[in-house]
Amino acid sequence: MPASALMNVMIGAARKAGRSLARDFGEVEHLQVSLKGPANFVSAADTRAEEIIFAELSKARPGYGFLMEERGEVTGADTTHRWIVDPLDGTTNFLHGIPIFCISIALERDGELVAGLIYNPVSNDTYVAEKGKGAYLNDRRIRVAARSELAASVIGTGIPHSGRPGHDGFLKELRAVMSVSAGIRRTGSAALDLAWTAAGRLDGYWENALNAWDIAAGIVLMKEAGGYVTDTDGKDTMLKTGGIVAGNETIHLKLLKLLKAANATPPSAAASPKPAKAG
Repeated sequence: MPASALMNVMIGAARKAGRSLARDFGEVEHLQVSLKGPANFVSAADTRAEEIIFAELSKARPGYGFLMEERGEVTGADTTHRWIVDPLDGTTNFLHGIPIFCISIALERDGELVAGLIYNPVSNDTYVAEKGKGAYLNDRRIRVAARSELAASVIGTGIPHSGRPGHDGFLKELRAVMSVSAGIRRTGSAALDLAWTAAGRLDGYWENALNAWDIAAGIVLMKEAGGYVTDTDGKDTMLKTGGIVAGNETIHLKLLKLLKAANATPPSAAASPKPAKAG
């Protein structure tokens, strides 16, 4: 399906920034790196990519607002449109030479997400979706996986690192999901986790404490790929709460129930195995 004028703008900005990231990725040991927080790095490459995307999108759509990881909120003259951008999702992977990272760009119109793009400049995989037009990977239509049993499903997640809250809660959720699933994967990029779920590579995905720029584009992809995506309470407030659960209709529902039950379990009960019955 030919890309729309809007998607051509998004693809052009992402690929230009991607060329910069690819060059920096090839010389990752020479990057100037500063600490933004515990185990949360920001690099010169990240900043350069964001500047390129900001300039390209501003030139193509003057007046649109922005929400960007480094620049923050930028109010535009056109208050009905806002770009939500992560110039480098998977920064820690990038800085360690792991080729699992991406650029994520979404467009919000009147408070509704209407377009999303996720681009990995190393693999050149380009995931795109517009409201009502389906989801695509490199011009091939993608759909969420059809598996309905958790026992046959591979589920993606993110693990809170040092300095981030929620370690105990995550361990309860992890214990619950790993006990019933075929496997759990952690890529280090929330945007790619959602893209992979939309493409059927992962059967489901959940994570907490995310930012809007981590998940906005992936939400559009999931919905256009026939998937279900909500926050951890089953509501459509992911950008505000930072929690997300995704999958096909069945897996999404089962994950929601499983996670809710896990979080209702007292820590002592979750951590301690039941005593064996006397023989």
